[in-house]
Amino acid sequence: MKFFNKLLIGGMVALGTLGQQAMASADFNANRTDFRDETIYFAMTTRFYDGDQKNNVCTWDKQEKQIASKDPGWRGDFAGLIEKLDYIKALGFTAIWITPVVQNGSGIDYHGYHAMDFSKVDLRYESRKEWGSEKDVKFQDLIDAAHAKGMKIVLDVVLQHTGNFGETKLNPLFTRNQNIRNQANIEACMIPDNERLGGASYWKLPNNGPVTQYSTRWKYFKNPEYEPNNYYHHYGTGWNWDLPNRWWGQIAGDCVDLNTENDYVAQYVVDCYGKFIEMGVDAFRIDTTGHISPLTFNKQFIPQFHEIANRPEVRSKRLNGIDFYMFGECCQRFQGSVVYRSQPNLSSYFYTWKSDQSLLDEFNGDPEWWRQQNLPEGHDTPVGPMAVCEKDTKDKPRSNNVWMQNGQWHEPDYSQSSGFNVIDFPVHYSFSSVSSIYGLFSQDNYYNDASFNVVYVDSHDYSPGPNDGIRFNGGTAQWAENLSWMFTFRGIPCLYYGSEVEFMKGCVIDDGMGTQLNKTGRAYFGHYLEGDVKATDFGEYTASGQVAQTLKGDLAHHIQQLNKIRAAVPALRKGQYTFDGCSANGGWAFKRAYKDSYALVAVNGGATFTGVPAGTYTDIVTGKTYNGGGSITVDAPKGQGQLRVLVKGWTGGKVVEDGKFMYASSPVAHGGNPTATDPGADFFYTKEDAIDESVGMTFSPNGGSFKTETLTVTATLTAGATSGTIKVGNQSEMTITQGQSKTFTVGEGMNYGETVTVSWTATGKEGNANGSVTYKKADPNAVITIFCKAASAPNLYVWTENPTKKLNGDWPGAKMTQTTTVNGINFYYMDFPGEESINIIFNNGSQQTGDITGITESVYYEYDGGSTATKLDIDNPTPPQPTKPTVTASPASGTNFTESIKVTLTVKPAGTPIHYTIDGSQPSASSATYSTPLTFTETTTLKTYVEKDGESNVQTFVYTKSEAPIPGAVSVYYDGNWTDLHIYVYNDGGELAKWDNAPAMTLDPVTGYYMYTLPDAFTTSNVIFKGNGQQHPGQGQPGLEVKGKSMIFHHSANQWVEYTPLATEDINDFSNALDIRVIGGQLVIYSKQQTTIGITSLTGQRHMINLYPGVNTIETLANGFYVVEGQKVMLNR
Repeated sequence: MKFFNKLLIGGMVALGTLGQQAMASADFNANRTDFRDETIYFAMTTRFYDGDQKNNVCTWDKQEKQIASKDPGWRGDFAGLIEKLDYIKALGFTAIWITPVVQNGSGIDYHGYHAMDFSKVDLRYESRKEWGSEKDVKFQDLIDAAHAKGMKIVLDVVLQHTGNFGETKLNPLFTRNQNIRNQANIEACMIPDNERLGGASYWKLPNNGPVTQYSTRWKYFKNPEYEPNNYYHHYGTGWNWDLPNRWWGQIAGDCVDLNTENDYVAQYVVDCYGKFIEMGVDAFRIDTTGHISPLTFNKQFIPQFHEIANRPEVRSKRLNGIDFYMFGECCQRFQGSVVYRSQPNLSSYFYTWKSDQSLLDEFNGDPEWWRQQNLPEGHDTPVGPMAVCEKDTKDKPRSNNVWMQNGQWHEPDYSQSSGFNVIDFPVHYSFSSVSSIYGLFSQDNYYNDASFNVVYVDSHDYSPGPNDGIRFNGGTAQWAENLSWMFTFRGIPCLYYGSEVEFMKGCVIDDGMGTQLNKTGRAYFGHYLEGDVKATDFGEYTASGQVAQTLKGDLAHHIQQLNKIRAAVPALRKGQYTFDGCSANGGWAFKRAYKDSYALVAVNGGATFTGVPAGTYTDIVTGKTYNGGGSITVDAPKGQGQLRVLVKGWTGGKVVEDGKFMYASSPVAHGGNPTATDPGADFFYTKEDAIDESVGMTFSPNGGSFKTETLTVTATLTAGATSGTIKVGNQSEMTITQGQSKTFTVGEGMNYGETVTVSWTATGKEGNANGSVTYKKADPNAVITIFCKAASAPNLYVWTENPTKKLNGDWPGAKMTQTTTVNGINFYYMDFPGEESINIIFNNGSQQTGDITGITESVYYEYDGGSTATKLDIDNPTPPQPTKPTVTASPASGTNFTESIKVTLTVKPAGTPIHYTIDGSQPSASSATYSTPLTFTETTTLKTYVEKDGESNVQTFVYTKSEAPIPGAVSVYYDGNWTDLHIYVYNDGGELAKWDNAPAMTLDPVTGYYMYTLPDAFTTSNVIFKGNGQQHPGQGQPGLEVKGKSMIFHHSANQWVEYTPLATEDINDFSNALDIRVIGGQLVIYSKQQTTIGITSLTGQRHMINLYPGVNTIETLANGFYVVEGQKVMLNR
């Protein structure tokens, strides 16, 4: 399919003249008996190729960046995948892994991992003639097209979470409009549920304050009053990557954790994804596997999916009718072992084994039992089957299924296999080179059969650590080495789209569109694929235009030859291996065997093999033959990616053509490293293109109170409605049609306080709708007055509902300044004339009361200045209580300094004497009296004493002096959440200090990082961080290298990079910016000036925080996720 003109570059290219024996479809396809016969090309559907511009849509968020770059998030589609299947086949890949296809709903959802309807395919992937597409294209068309070309479909599925806009059956909050042009406009495509969200009035809710759009949705996920079925885990955000509670916690604000231990939830998910198995999908890649327990997988999902897949009528839908294959992503950002931080049940390999039958029997996910559990948000104690899952700690047996025995293949034992496989995350996370992963294979016996592991270098999430946030940037030769190993060693090779030309190497993979998509590792790839390509077989093709140049690239050519080699030899695809009797000359060597297929492999050079079975061996790279029956030595030029594959009994001669990395005697360059420029999409929808298709009726004014004798109301049908009816109270029904307005009058004969309800119906293409609006006749002279007894003037935030409006401005509202005396008591007060009902919150900017709602008359409250307000009976008021005096210090306690610091003290009530000590002793009325600001030049503990009306108060303020960085010195910085941090330093000259006496790191007051300045003798050295009983790098791994330059370790991103100090001019220009960090799990903010900022929790609670110049440590927030000035942080002290 071609929907717009495409640039063709160059002439027609025909490639693949060698190796017809290897890739002969009849032989190869007949031997594809399990998924190890495949090689996988991983394409993000929306970022691969645009086959139909009529479904190009911007995501709701970050539209300005998409418009500026002409790169809408939703750009590639099913039509594009179908059109370029021949490109993937020309590379030699036999299977294509695509990102999730179910209906998504979030601000940034082009990736497909934020489901809102598991049962439906997202319309933005499809083509429909009603939108102007050339033809209808559905998901089934893609499956059928792939199978017709002998290729398999791997579908990415998410079992563990939904997005935070609900899910059609489990948590119905919205319905989805099906017009493609409305999809970029959240209000046009998302129709809020009337009963749960208040219909269209939901969009009038603010994004800040006590009641927001987010908080209104959120209660249906975690609050047992609104989510009594426990379809979601209520655990919250207080989980740890290194503990089993990661199975229950929420991994992100837009990924809400499903309770997969509830049978109702699990069965619904199985039913939905089972439909895709029935359509002919050949395999599942299961996202966020590591956030579901292994026991849950073996109880709730794996047997159920296999049962569906094994039905004869379903099996026949898959290519070759082979067993259904599943592999999971158990994120394991850890190097040096397949066991994740010494915890087997958190490790990838654990999922490949059956579970203890007694635990499976004990696991009971009865939905009725779950309905009886009242679990509040933040509930952090596993209950029922969750608790059973945490019992699953016993390590698994060891297996020799992947290892040859006595130099030969043996029948594997799969009696304890779970039927589930995994991405080889330990290999992936260390795959910067073959040498960096080689040591891991001694633990291959931890997996049930590691030859079923999916192996790749980088992906849409990570590249090899420690700098795992960018696309792999190790160089073309390193890619060639890694690929030569990957295609000949155990496991199923997988390549992330574009890696065949090192696409976007070194670019950030994903930062939530903080960077324009076209500058990230998820950039659009289609410009590399323009032109025509026709694959006659795997690795055999003709091509013209840019796509011909892409396929001719040296690395792409290398991949084509590797696919031919692997396809030719069953032992390379699904064989066992051994390193015994293998001596490499400059690289690595191993043996592979599968039944009667036997191969000797040397990578990066030649090798000598001993104990070789008798027979004739042909090197399918060079065509040279060797005699077995003892020892074989094969020579090869040394170089990254070089390969020798000697196959026993092979008669097909040389399989591949020489290339830049793999050749007989001299390298042969083909097409270098091609480049292409994305001109951007010619057509896409933005939020401005939306049209109103809702079925409903609008009223002006839309209900509420009126203070006139009568009120005239105008009713109009929405654009999606064709006809409707209106009924005012008990009056006769009126009809209305599209394009017509109806007016009517309410209020005549009504008394003040009386109401009249207007009911309506509407009919349209999208269905029927009905509703009502209510009008109340109000006394025009009515006034609601809020009286507040408080020590100082509080802020008063006031709002109304239906309609929603703020009566005192945005949060935190306005300060109550007017005062009066009632019955001898002083009150602050504020009037709200003409309002029928208001809602209020008293606050001091950083602390607040709860919502006080439904106030319809004047009221009196006493506010403690914090979080409590007590309603008073004015006829019997509470007598004034003495107020404890309080001292405030600026800058705040916890501030660090380098040279000196000046501390100013203030007190409430004003005029109260402040007494203090600075030697740590307890202050009293006889201690020194404060009169002018105090200056400290050393670490100081300041204690104050104040007394007023018999109430006294002692407070403590700590100011810590830190060493300032020495200009030109080499320092090491740590950015992370470890505390009590020490640093072990060593080099060829020895240790700076013994391990147990490693020096402590100090907190740098300028940056908020922990730091340590290295002595001159250790400016070139290795360092290991020690904190919280852990170390990085891990045990047995070399320290991080320092080479005469200051370095910083960003722990959360696992990045070790050169440290660039903040320039003086940057610090001086910090007036409109804040440096926001999490240190030791605590929020630390650097501010140049005194200011106040708002911090919002993911439950919508707003905290106002006063900042002072310098470093501010925020100690008042509980653990959890917060949004600070647009930046999401997690506190976990």
